Amino acid sequence: MFGYIIRRLISGVLVLLVVSVSVFALFFYGPSDPALAYCPETRCTPQRLEAVRTSLGLDEPVVQQYTDYMAGIFTGNDFQLGSIAIECPAPCLGVSFKLRLPVTEYLISRFPATLSLALGGAVIFLTTGVGMGIMAARKRGTGTDKGIVGVSLFINAIPYYLLALLAYLFLISQWAIFPESGYYGPFTEGPLAWVKGMLLAWLVIGLSYSTQYARFSRGSMIESLNEDYVRTARAKGLSERQVTLKHGLRAAIVPVVTIFGLDFAYLLTGTIFTERIFGIQGIGVTALDAIGNKDLPVISATVLIAAAFIVVANIIVDIIYSVIDPRVRLT
Repeated sequence: MFGYIIRRLISGVLVLLVVSVSVFALFFYGPSDPALAYCPETRCTPQRLEAVRTSLGLDEPVVQQYTDYMAGIFTGNDFQLGSIAIECPAPCLGVSFKLRLPVTEYLISRFPATLSLALGGAVIFLTTGVGMGIMAARKRGTGTDKGIVGVSLFINAIPYYLLALLAYLFLISQWAIFPESGYYGPFTEGPLAWVKGMLLAWLVIGLSYSTQYARFSRGSMIESLNEDYVRTARAKGLSERQVTLKHGLRAAIVPVVTIFGLDFAYLLTGTIFTERIFGIQGIGVTALDAIGNKDLPVISATVLIAAAFIVVANIIVDIIYSVIDPRVRLT
Protein backbone atom coordinates (compact mmCIF):
# COMPACT_ATOMS: atom_id res chain seq x y z
CA MET A 1 0.00 0.00 0.00
CA PHE A 2 2.73 2.46 0.97
CA GLY A 3 4.66 1.79 -2.24
CA TYR A 4 1.50 2.24 -4.28
CA ILE A 5 0.76 5.60 -2.67
CA ILE A 6 4.33 6.79 -3.31
CA ARG A 7 4.09 5.76 -6.97
CA ARG A 8 0.75 7.52 -7.36
CA LEU A 9 2.13 10.66 -5.71
CA ILE A 10 5.13 10.67 -8.05
CA SER A 11 2.91 10.19 -11.10
CA GLY A 12 0.64 12.98 -9.83
CA VAL A 13 3.60 15.36 -9.49
CA LEU A 14 4.72 14.48 -13.03
CA VAL A 15 1.24 15.20 -14.35
CA LEU A 16 1.24 18.59 -12.63
CA LEU A 17 4.67 19.37 -14.10
CA VAL A 18 3.38 18.59 -17.60
CA VAL A 19 0.31 20.74 -16.97
CA SER A 20 2.45 23.61 -15.66
CA VAL A 21 4.70 23.50 -18.75
CA SER A 22 1.65 23.41 -21.03
CA VAL A 23 -0.02 26.30 -19.22
CA PHE A 24 3.18 28.33 -19.23
CA ALA A 25 3.71 27.75 -22.94
CA LEU A 26 0.07 28.37 -23.84
CA PHE A 27 -0.48 31.57 -21.92
CA PHE A 28 2.94 33.16 -22.05
CA TYR A 29 4.04 32.10 -25.54
CA GLY A 30 0.72 31.79 -27.32
CA PRO A 31 -0.65 34.20 -29.92
CA SER A 32 -1.57 36.75 -27.23
CA ASP A 33 1.23 38.97 -25.93
CA PRO A 34 0.98 38.99 -22.10
CA ALA A 35 2.69 42.39 -21.97
CA LEU A 36 -0.22 43.97 -23.89
CA ALA A 37 -2.56 43.15 -20.99
CA TYR A 38 -0.64 45.62 -18.82
CA CYS A 39 -0.11 48.29 -21.45
CA PRO A 40 -2.99 50.81 -21.73
CA GLU A 41 -4.30 50.93 -25.31
CA THR A 42 -4.35 54.71 -25.50
CA ARG A 43 -0.81 55.10 -24.14
CA CYS A 44 0.87 51.93 -25.31
CA THR A 45 3.87 53.16 -27.24
CA PRO A 46 6.51 50.65 -28.46
CA GLN A 47 8.89 51.96 -25.80
CA ARG A 48 6.33 51.48 -23.05
CA LEU A 49 5.45 47.98 -24.28
CA GLU A 50 9.13 47.03 -24.26
CA ALA A 51 9.48 48.42 -20.73
CA VAL A 52 6.54 46.24 -19.61
CA ARG A 53 8.16 43.17 -21.17
CA THR A 54 11.40 43.92 -19.36
CA SER A 55 9.62 44.46 -16.04
CA LEU A 56 7.76 41.14 -16.35
CA GLY A 57 10.92 39.31 -17.31
CA LEU A 58 9.52 38.37 -20.71
CA ASP A 59 12.84 39.24 -22.35
CA GLU A 60 14.53 36.45 -20.37
CA PRO A 61 15.16 33.01 -21.94
CA VAL A 62 12.19 30.65 -21.87
CA VAL A 63 13.80 28.16 -19.49
CA GLN A 64 14.80 30.94 -17.09
CA GLN A 65 11.24 32.30 -17.00
CA TYR A 66 9.76 28.88 -16.30
CA THR A 67 12.38 28.18 -13.62
CA ASP A 68 11.60 31.50 -11.91
CA TYR A 69 7.86 30.78 -12.11
CA MET A 70 8.21 27.33 -10.51
CA ALA A 71 10.75 28.55 -7.95
CA GLY A 72 8.29 31.21 -6.88
CA ILE A 73 5.85 28.51 -5.80
CA PHE A 74 8.35 27.28 -3.20
CA THR A 75 10.37 30.38 -2.32
CA GLY A 76 8.17 33.33 -3.29
CA ASN A 77 9.08 36.14 -5.64
CA ASP A 78 9.11 39.91 -5.99
CA PHE A 79 7.63 41.70 -8.97
CA GLN A 80 8.24 45.18 -10.30
CA LEU A 81 6.20 46.92 -12.98
CA GLY A 82 7.21 50.53 -13.37
CA SER A 83 6.68 52.19 -10.03
CA ILE A 84 4.57 49.27 -8.75
CA ALA A 85 6.40 46.76 -6.55
CA ILE A 86 4.53 43.71 -5.21
CA GLU A 87 5.93 41.10 -2.88
CA CYS A 88 4.59 37.59 -3.58
CA PRO A 89 5.29 35.16 -0.72
CA ALA A 90 5.36 31.38 -1.26
CA PRO A 91 3.42 29.66 -2.69
CA CYS A 92 3.58 32.36 -5.37
CA LEU A 93 1.49 31.69 -8.47
CA GLY A 94 2.26 35.05 -9.98
CA VAL A 95 0.97 38.57 -9.52
CA SER A 96 -2.06 40.21 -11.05
CA PHE A 97 -0.94 43.70 -12.01
CA LYS A 98 -4.53 44.48 -12.97
CA LEU A 99 -5.59 43.89 -9.36
CA ARG A 100 -2.14 44.73 -7.95
CA LEU A 101 -1.96 41.79 -5.57
CA PRO A 102 -0.51 38.24 -5.50
CA VAL A 103 -2.67 35.69 -7.30
CA THR A 104 -2.42 33.16 -4.47
CA GLU A 105 -3.78 35.67 -1.95
CA TYR A 106 -6.59 36.60 -4.34
CA LEU A 107 -7.63 32.98 -4.98
CA ILE A 108 -7.46 32.05 -1.29
CA SER A 109 -9.93 34.86 -0.55
CA ARG A 110 -12.35 33.37 -3.13
CA PHE A 111 -11.89 29.70 -2.23
CA PRO A 112 -14.18 29.53 0.87
CA ALA A 113 -17.21 30.34 -1.32
CA THR A 114 -16.37 27.56 -3.77
CA LEU A 115 -15.59 25.12 -0.95
CA SER A 116 -18.92 25.88 0.73
CA LEU A 117 -20.74 25.36 -2.55
CA ALA A 118 -18.99 22.06 -3.22
CA LEU A 119 -19.48 20.65 0.30
CA GLY A 120 -23.18 21.51 0.55
CA GLY A 121 -23.98 20.32 -2.95
CA ALA A 122 -21.97 17.10 -2.51
CA VAL A 123 -23.75 16.15 0.71
CA ILE A 124 -27.14 16.59 -0.96
CA PHE A 125 -26.46 14.82 -4.25
CA LEU A 126 -24.55 11.95 -2.66
CA THR A 127 -27.14 11.11 0.00
CA THR A 128 -30.13 11.75 -2.24
CA GLY A 129 -28.74 10.01 -5.30
CA VAL A 130 -27.46 6.91 -3.52
CA GLY A 131 -30.64 6.70 -1.44
CA MET A 132 -32.86 6.84 -4.52
CA GLY A 133 -30.65 4.30 -6.28
CA ILE A 134 -30.93 1.83 -3.40
CA MET A 135 -34.68 2.28 -3.23
CA ALA A 136 -35.07 1.75 -6.99
CA ALA A 137 -32.90 -1.38 -6.88
CA ARG A 138 -34.85 -2.92 -3.99
CA LYS A 139 -38.14 -2.19 -5.78
CA ARG A 140 -36.92 -3.16 -9.24
CA GLY A 141 -39.65 -3.27 -11.86
CA THR A 142 -42.24 -1.55 -9.68
CA GLY A 143 -43.79 1.85 -10.14
CA THR A 144 -41.33 3.34 -7.64
CA ASP A 145 -38.39 2.09 -9.68
CA LYS A 146 -39.81 3.40 -12.95
CA GLY A 147 -40.71 6.71 -11.33
CA ILE A 148 -37.20 7.28 -9.96
CA VAL A 149 -35.55 6.37 -13.26
CA GLY A 150 -38.02 8.48 -15.27
CA VAL A 151 -37.63 11.56 -13.07
CA SER A 152 -33.85 11.25 -13.06
CA LEU A 153 -33.78 11.03 -16.86
CA PHE A 154 -36.13 14.01 -17.19
CA ILE A 155 -34.04 16.21 -14.87
CA ASN A 156 -30.83 15.06 -16.49
CA ALA A 157 -32.17 16.10 -19.90
CA ILE A 158 -32.49 19.73 -18.77
CA PRO A 159 -29.28 21.72 -19.34
CA TYR A 160 -27.77 22.61 -15.97
CA TYR A 161 -27.47 26.33 -16.70
CA LEU A 162 -31.17 26.45 -17.63
CA LEU A 163 -32.19 24.60 -14.46
CA ALA A 164 -30.11 26.95 -12.29
CA LEU A 165 -31.38 30.05 -14.10
CA LEU A 166 -35.06 29.02 -13.83
CA ALA A 167 -34.61 28.19 -10.14
CA TYR A 168 -33.13 31.62 -9.47
CA LEU A 169 -35.68 33.54 -11.54
CA PHE A 170 -38.79 31.85 -10.10
CA LEU A 171 -37.80 30.80 -6.58
CA ILE A 172 -35.85 33.93 -5.64
CA SER A 173 -36.66 36.80 -7.99
CA GLN A 174 -40.36 36.22 -8.70
CA TRP A 175 -41.87 34.18 -5.85
CA ALA A 176 -39.30 34.99 -3.13
CA ILE A 177 -39.56 31.47 -1.68
CA PHE A 178 -35.82 31.49 -1.00
CA PRO A 179 -33.79 34.47 0.28
CA GLU A 180 -31.38 36.30 -1.99
CA SER A 181 -28.41 34.06 -2.73
CA GLY A 182 -24.75 34.85 -2.16
CA TYR A 183 -21.83 33.82 -0.01
CA TYR A 184 -21.72 34.98 3.60
CA GLY A 185 -18.88 33.80 5.81
CA PRO A 186 -20.14 31.30 8.44
CA PHE A 187 -17.68 32.67 11.02
CA THR A 188 -17.94 36.36 10.21
CA GLU A 189 -21.66 36.75 9.40
CA GLY A 190 -23.09 33.69 11.10
CA PRO A 191 -24.01 30.15 10.03
CA LEU A 192 -27.67 31.08 9.42
CA ALA A 193 -26.75 33.75 6.87
CA TRP A 194 -24.33 31.28 5.29
CA VAL A 195 -27.02 28.62 4.88
CA LYS A 196 -29.64 31.08 3.62
CA GLY A 197 -27.30 32.46 0.99
CA MET A 198 -26.19 29.07 -0.31
CA LEU A 199 -29.36 26.99 0.17
CA LEU A 200 -30.91 27.21 -3.30
CA ALA A 201 -27.53 26.80 -5.02
CA TRP A 202 -26.92 23.65 -2.95
CA LEU A 203 -30.35 22.27 -3.85
CA VAL A 204 -29.89 22.93 -7.56
CA ILE A 205 -26.48 21.23 -7.59
CA GLY A 206 -27.83 18.39 -5.46
CA LEU A 207 -30.87 17.87 -7.68
CA SER A 208 -28.91 17.96 -10.91
CA TYR A 209 -26.03 15.71 -9.82
CA SER A 210 -28.17 13.25 -7.84
CA THR A 211 -29.81 11.94 -11.02
CA GLN A 212 -26.68 10.23 -12.30
CA TYR A 213 -25.88 8.90 -8.81
CA ALA A 214 -29.34 7.39 -8.61
CA ARG A 215 -28.86 5.52 -11.88
CA PHE A 216 -25.31 4.42 -11.07
CA SER A 217 -26.32 3.24 -7.60
CA ARG A 218 -29.38 1.43 -8.95
CA GLY A 219 -27.36 -0.48 -11.55
CA SER A 220 -24.60 -1.40 -9.12
CA MET A 221 -27.05 -2.44 -6.41
CA ILE A 222 -29.04 -4.66 -8.77
CA GLU A 223 -25.83 -6.38 -9.81
CA SER A 224 -24.51 -6.85 -6.27
CA LEU A 225 -27.88 -8.01 -4.87
CA ASN A 226 -27.81 -10.89 -7.37
CA GLU A 227 -24.37 -12.09 -6.25
CA ASP A 228 -23.94 -15.41 -4.47
CA TYR A 229 -22.67 -13.88 -1.22
CA VAL A 230 -25.86 -11.83 -0.96
CA ARG A 231 -28.00 -14.95 -1.45
CA THR A 232 -25.92 -16.62 1.24
CA ALA A 233 -26.56 -13.72 3.58
CA ARG A 234 -30.30 -14.02 2.96
CA ALA A 235 -30.13 -17.79 3.51
CA LYS A 236 -28.51 -17.18 6.90
CA GLY A 237 -31.62 -15.29 7.93
CA LEU A 238 -30.28 -11.72 7.88
CA SER A 239 -32.87 -9.01 7.50
CA GLU A 240 -33.29 -7.35 4.10
CA ARG A 241 -31.97 -4.11 5.58
CA GLN A 242 -28.75 -5.83 6.72
CA VAL A 243 -28.38 -7.60 3.39
CA THR A 244 -28.81 -4.36 1.47
CA LEU A 245 -26.67 -2.02 3.54
CA LYS A 246 -23.99 -4.36 4.88
CA HIS A 247 -23.42 -6.69 1.92
CA GLY A 248 -24.97 -5.17 -1.20
CA LEU A 249 -24.10 -1.50 -0.73
CA ARG A 250 -20.47 -2.12 0.15
CA ALA A 251 -19.73 -3.61 -3.26
CA ALA A 252 -22.12 -1.34 -5.13
CA ILE A 253 -20.65 1.87 -3.76
CA VAL A 254 -17.23 1.37 -5.44
CA PRO A 255 -18.15 2.83 -8.88
CA VAL A 256 -20.07 5.61 -7.12
CA VAL A 257 -16.92 6.59 -5.22
CA THR A 258 -15.11 6.98 -8.53
CA ILE A 259 -17.49 9.51 -10.01
CA PHE A 260 -17.94 11.24 -6.64
CA GLY A 261 -14.21 11.90 -6.29
CA LEU A 262 -14.03 13.46 -9.74
CA ASP A 263 -17.29 15.39 -9.36
CA PHE A 264 -16.16 16.86 -6.06
CA ALA A 265 -12.81 17.86 -7.57
CA TYR A 266 -14.61 19.56 -10.46
CA LEU A 267 -16.84 21.41 -8.01
CA LEU A 268 -13.76 22.63 -6.13
CA THR A 269 -12.33 24.04 -9.34
CA GLY A 270 -15.35 26.30 -9.60
CA THR A 271 -18.88 25.94 -10.88
CA ILE A 272 -19.05 28.85 -13.27
CA PHE A 273 -22.79 28.73 -14.01
CA THR A 274 -23.79 28.30 -10.36
CA GLU A 275 -21.50 31.01 -9.07
CA ARG A 276 -22.46 33.48 -11.79
CA ILE A 277 -26.23 32.91 -11.58
CA PHE A 278 -26.43 32.90 -7.76
CA GLY A 279 -23.95 35.73 -7.25
CA ILE A 280 -21.35 33.66 -5.42
CA GLN A 281 -17.83 35.06 -5.72
CA GLY A 282 -15.89 31.82 -6.01
CA ILE A 283 -13.07 30.38 -8.08
CA GLY A 284 -15.27 29.83 -11.16
CA VAL A 285 -16.39 33.44 -11.42
CA THR A 286 -12.84 34.58 -10.70
CA ALA A 287 -11.52 32.53 -13.63
CA LEU A 288 -14.29 33.80 -15.89
CA ASP A 289 -13.58 37.42 -14.99
CA ALA A 290 -9.86 36.84 -15.50
CA ILE A 291 -10.51 35.59 -19.03
CA GLY A 292 -12.53 38.71 -19.79
CA ASN A 293 -9.79 40.94 -18.35
CA LYS A 294 -6.97 38.94 -20.01
CA ASP A 295 -5.42 38.53 -16.58
CA LEU A 296 -3.09 35.71 -17.56
CA PRO A 297 -1.48 35.01 -14.14
CA VAL A 298 -4.93 34.43 -12.60
CA ILE A 299 -6.02 32.20 -15.50
CA SER A 300 -2.86 30.07 -15.36
CA ALA A 301 -3.11 29.76 -11.57
CA THR A 302 -6.72 28.57 -11.70
CA VAL A 303 -5.80 25.96 -14.33
CA LEU A 304 -2.93 24.67 -12.20
CA ILE A 305 -5.09 24.54 -9.09
CA ALA A 306 -7.84 22.70 -10.98
CA ALA A 307 -5.32 20.14 -12.23
CA ALA A 308 -3.99 19.69 -8.69
CA PHE A 309 -7.50 19.07 -7.31
CA ILE A 310 -8.25 16.46 -9.97
CA VAL A 311 -4.93 14.65 -9.47
CA VAL A 312 -5.36 14.55 -5.69
CA ALA A 313 -8.97 13.37 -6.06
CA ASN A 314 -7.87 10.49 -8.29
CA ILE A 315 -5.22 9.40 -5.80
CA ILE A 316 -7.66 9.52 -2.88
CA VAL A 317 -10.28 7.57 -4.84
CA ASP A 318 -7.74 4.85 -5.69
CA ILE A 319 -6.80 4.49 -2.02
CA ILE A 320 -10.41 4.39 -0.85
CA TYR A 321 -11.08 1.54 -3.30
CA SER A 322 -9.10 -0.94 -1.22
CA VAL A 323 -10.74 0.22 2.00
CA ILE A 324 -14.31 -0.12 0.76
CA ASP A 325 -13.93 -3.29 -1.27
CA PRO A 326 -11.49 -5.92 0.09
CA ARG A 327 -11.53 -7.61 -3.31
CA VAL A 328 -9.54 -4.67 -4.65
CA ARG A 329 -5.92 -5.02 -3.60
CA LEU A 330 -3.37 -2.36 -4.40
CA THR A 331 0.02 -3.71 -5.38
